[in-house]
Amino acid sequence: MTDHAHNIPEEFKESLMFDPRPREEMNDMVMESMHTVGKAYWWAVGILSFIVATSLFGVWFFMIFKGMGYAGMNVPVFWGLFIVNFVFWIGISHAGTFVSAILRVFKAEFRRPFTRAAELMTTFGLASAGMYPLIHLGRVWVFYWMIPYPNQRLLWPNTRSPLVWDFMAITTYLLSSLMYLYLPLIPDMAMARDRSTGWRYTVYRLLALGWRGTEKEWAYLRKAINIFAWAIIPVMFSVHTIVSWDFAVSMKIGWHSTIFGPYFVTGAILSGVSAVMMVLFVIRATMKHMKYFIRLEHFDALAKLVLIFSMSWAYFFYNDFLLEWYGGEKTGHEMLANLMYGPNAWIWWSMLVFNILIPWLTLWSKKVRRTPWLLFVIATLINVGMYFERVVIVTMIPQVNRFPFAWGDYVPRMEIFISIGSLALFLLLYLLASRLIPIIPVWEVEEGHHAHSLRKYGKEYIPTVSDLD
Repeated sequence: MTDHAHNIPEEFKESLMFDPRPREEMNDMVMESMHTVGKAYWWAVGILSFIVATSLFGVWFFMIFKGMGYAGMNVPVFWGLFIVNFVFWIGISHAGTFVSAILRVFKAEFRRPFTRAAELMTTFGLASAGMYPLIHLGRVWVFYWMIPYPNQRLLWPNTRSPLVWDFMAITTYLLSSLMYLYLPLIPDMAMARDRSTGWRYTVYRLLALGWRGTEKEWAYLRKAINIFAWAIIPVMFSVHTIVSWDFAVSMKIGWHSTIFGPYFVTGAILSGVSAVMMVLFVIRATMKHMKYFIRLEHFDALAKLVLIFSMSWAYFFYNDFLLEWYGGEKTGHEMLANLMYGPNAWIWWSMLVFNILIPWLTLWSKKVRRTPWLLFVIATLINVGMYFERVVIVTMIPQVNRFPFAWGDYVPRMEIFISIGSLALFLLLYLLASRLIPIIPVWEVEEGHHAHSLRKYGKEYIPTVSDLD
């Protein structure tokens, strides 16, 4: 920081990187936010736990004993909200990898205070998504048939089955995401260890792996984080591409499309970054001292990313739409007509309004981008729109096929309760983690403070960033 701090323009004073505080003070702020728990928090934990126990596991166990016939899936809609939720949560999980890994690789400095919040979304999103192949399987007690392992009967999984693809994709992504979450967490675990007692001290001491903060440890840590940041990016793209292949490799009208890979990945990043904005708003509003770490500049930057990916998603959507429209097959035209003018056309039109019209009409404005509550509303609508997009693909497109006598509709039944339960599970895990794990990577914020400086040339202040690697 410069000696002329009292003359610094207001635009730089509002930036976290140019508003440093002592490391000890920031550590105390984060630890106090973890330990400050009111009655509202415990009420939320209790309500969410009840919903998870009844709406998710209770209904799931009921379907295990009574059969999948209690779900609304039928001919020709063989996949219902179970696969809709699976695709949606996989998309949400892309937030952590994109916000943390890709922005780290490109040295986007605004990422520093909220990388961990995004990484936790990846882990808990995958936890929610990983349940749905098991739920959709029906006979969940034979789930090990999806695992490729040697056995005496020489039974191997059917590698042409999307269930096997999804199992391998989720397992790979979950393990790599957990390692990528844990590495930057080690210094903050040591910080929490030194400020805790009782069972917390024991847990933090084990997770800190004896971290002392020596120069050698920091060198190894930075090298490991950089390696994982580069390695996890192709994993992220491959996972949602594999999910798109669940549909694209079929011969179904509306699914058999080579554009589904980038279309799914772009939609996943759009919903994931929007979800990060929602989480940051809640963290900033409910946790003490978070307004220092999470500022308007961070919402502004994320809103710009949302606008960019909304435009990218619109391109791939209309690319897929036009190819189907001009494909010359009558069934394709009938399928599109059913989407636009059928009994559930409101879902299709709402998808376009929420994912395209609303972001394009609002996020160009700096005033909107720097209004957190308004961004929360916009991000919520975008995620509703992205959920509708999965509903369109999974449940509405199969309703019209090459055999008019096999056309049908889909009305969800037990799936609705399980869907609500999975959302409650995600929120519950995040709620618990926010009080057990330092939600702000303090060492990354302090590193940013050291890297950023202002230099005065004449009457102007020029921000500079040093490369600390």
